Amino acid sequence: MLITGHTGFKGSWLALWLNSLGAELCGTSLRDVSNPSHWQTLEIQLKDQAVDIRNLNTLQSAINEFQPEAIFHLAAQSLVRKSYRDPLETWTTNVIGTANVLEACRNCSSVKAVVVVTTDKCYRNAESVSGYRESDSLGGHDPYSASKAAAELLVASYRQSVLPPSQGKLIATARAGNVVGGGDWAEDRLIPDAARAVAAGRSLEIRSPSAIRPWQHVLDSLSGYLLLGQQLLEGRAECADAWNFGPASSDVHSVSDVLNATMGHWPHLKWHLSNGSHPHETTCLSLDTTKAEKELGWRAVWSFEKVIQQTAQWYQTYSESRRVLSKQQIDDYVSDAVAARLVWAS
Repeated sequence: MLITGHTGFKGSWLALWLNSLGAELCGTSLRDVSNPSHWQTLEIQLKDQAVDIRNLNTLQSAINEFQPEAIFHLAAQSLVRKSYRDPLETWTTNVIGTANVLEACRNCSSVKAVVVVTTDKCYRNAESVSGYRESDSLGGHDPYSASKAAAELLVASYRQSVLPPSQGKLIATARAGNVVGGGDWAEDRLIPDAARAVAAGRSLEIRSPSAIRPWQHVLDSLSGYLLLGQQLLEGRAECADAWNFGPASSDVHSVSDVLNATMGHWPHLKWHLSNGSHPHETTCLSLDTTKAEKELGWRAVWSFEKVIQQTAQWYQTYSESRRVLSKQQIDDYVSDAVAARLVWAS
């Protein structure tokens, strides 16, 4: 199996989970990892190459060398505010890069399944309280959201015209919610910013405390990706489609809810409202996961409260002892999924 973006936040968690399952792994990624780096703390041994997905020749060479059966495409420019600063990098990485992944798969006979990870922000947002369904219109105000919507259209085009299921390569897209969890050190993300503020002994500046998002643990999103990839590898052509993976509707919360819940675990966390002007961001966003629940047998495992508890515990433990709880949390997550009698955990 190949993971693009394996050194990133979600990519490193996915690599760890697949490695624990005994999968033969390879990865392609840029080498500009964060500091600290979740990937580097894991010390996973796999075949990898430094590849910019915007370069088709080097990407094709890597995929031809690795000969993977399945590809999880996570490499992306994934930050909204950065997309305002550098829209061209965002568009070329998220659209041209995805086109290059699909084109390289088209020219590699070993590839049978591709899961392209996009985002919940790919929908044309009408600030609706009800969750968006996979059949709703795509769009995006900022370059990040719009580029991910374009990536969705790109994948659909390849699936319908260039790489139809009849050719033996099944391609699906996965739209997860606002993912949190230990090991994320990206800029302009709520939990990493909170961890940095606590470490520095300062108050965290917040732009939109009332903004509502479908918060979920990184393992909830990855369980959806893995289940979807498994279905594609088993040849279920009906699964070559777009899928939402998000929390239960009762677990959609505001930014202030996340912060207040986190303060229960980080008493030193303080926050205040920013007085500055900021680029446009969506006020309300949630996902309808009925399709994944009915057709894949998937649903989120951890409640909002447990998501916050597990995330805070990861950062606290790392801060105090540099001990990484990722493998332990995967084991705990799988145990909870087994107890919940979920299809993929049985």
